Amino acid sequence: MDWEVRQDPERLYKAFRFPDFREALAFANRVGELAEAHHHHPRLTVEWGRVAVEWWTHSAGGITEKDREMARLTDLLG
Repeated sequence: MDWEVRQDPERLYKAFRFPDFREALAFANRVGELAEAHHHHPRLTVEWGRVAVEWWTHSAGGITEKDREMARLTDLLG
């Protein structure tokens, strides 16, 4: 897994690249569906050709095993 660990709060971060906004938005929607299905929601930043995804658990104050699993599942959508 090539996710970066960022701080304040501790979280998993990865930027996914796409050829245009339409494909970036479609990916963000797929991540949203995944999040809803697992009742665990990331921070998504959608830009032209790029989606940044950040996973962490607010109640734990950082990264949990569920966040790692969600990151793994997110990679499968890319």
